Amino acid sequence: MVPVTENQQGGPGGPVQAAVQAYAELQPQLGPVTVSYVELITQLLDDAGINYLSVTGRTKSVASFAAKANRSRPGTPAHDEPLIGITDQVGIRVITYVLADVAAVADLLSDQMVVLDDRDMAAETANKGSFGYSSRHVLVDLVVPGQERIRPASVQIRTVLQHAWAEFEHDIRYKGTIPEEYVPDLDRRFTLAAGLLELADREFSEIRDRLQAATPKHRDGEDPGDPRLSAQDLASFLSGQYSDAGWSRTDHYSWIAGLLLELGITSLEELAGLLTSVDSGVINERLAYKYPPGAVRRLDDALLAVFGQGYVDLHGNAHRVEMLHSRLEKLRTESD
Repeated sequence: MVPVTENQQGGPGGPVQAAVQAYAELQPQLGPVTVSYVELITQLLDDAGINYLSVTGRTKSVASFAAKANRSRPGTPAHDEPLIGITDQVGIRVITYVLADVAAVADLLSDQMVVLDDRDMAAETANKGSFGYSSRHVLVDLVVPGQERIRPASVQIRTVLQHAWAEFEHDIRYKGTIPEEYVPDLDRRFTLAAGLLELADREFSEIRDRLQAATPKHRDGEDPGDPRLSAQDLASFLSGQYSDAGWSRTDHYSWIAGLLLELGITSLEELAGLLTSVDSGVINERLAYKYPPGAVRRLDDALLAVFGQGYVDLHGNAHRVEMLHSRLEKLRTESD
């Protein structure tokens, strides 16, 4: 338990101390909630085929909650009701590779969950004409039918470079002691670093876009000793087949290559021939993507459209039968 001193709002027995005590009792219950959110968001990202580096979660400690509850703005406490106002008790962090995927993740969460708040800190910083902290903060809620309401979670979405800057800046400013005479120079250097990283993020996005546009639809070089399509060849093929789609996670190309093997498709020529029978426009219309699906997800939906229940029944799909049934129902329903 974190003690509250008498000069803090309300003194002992005041609202802050009561909130801290209440959170101390609640906090152990939030661990499983955090794990559930991590698993759910990971599943959503994997199903959508959005490329990401990591999905992690943490439950706010009692000490951290107490420190935040005791903060105040000039003349007024920061939170009248800390248990409600402190919204990052369950915190999830999604790290992507490029800026476009930050928006894609936020769109996906908006489509699949109830969004209570959405702040683009990068845009807010840019609107001030400055460089600095950049991250997308999305407060999401989830209601599971037949169960009690799950506590909201604060989801931070940022690129690898945005994450590196934020972590280093936080470590220096909050865990170290900066002599007063060094503050102006360090502020300037942090700003310079933020500008350089923003430029690097844009360059990484441009590199990815150009590689996708330049990759040929067909590529030779398959290993004759392995009947499965190689992940590298499949990635190259799909970047041409679905040039408007983002890259998927590296391991997802290997995973869907296994599904193709189950279907008896062992060459890019066979796959290309199969996909000529697929109307991607109809699939896109019926599934009504509210986020940019990755290339593997686009292929996944095409295979589902062609093989129907036979695709659902594949061994490699045993872990997501219900999800595929839901998609299959949409594919079989004609638009009004």
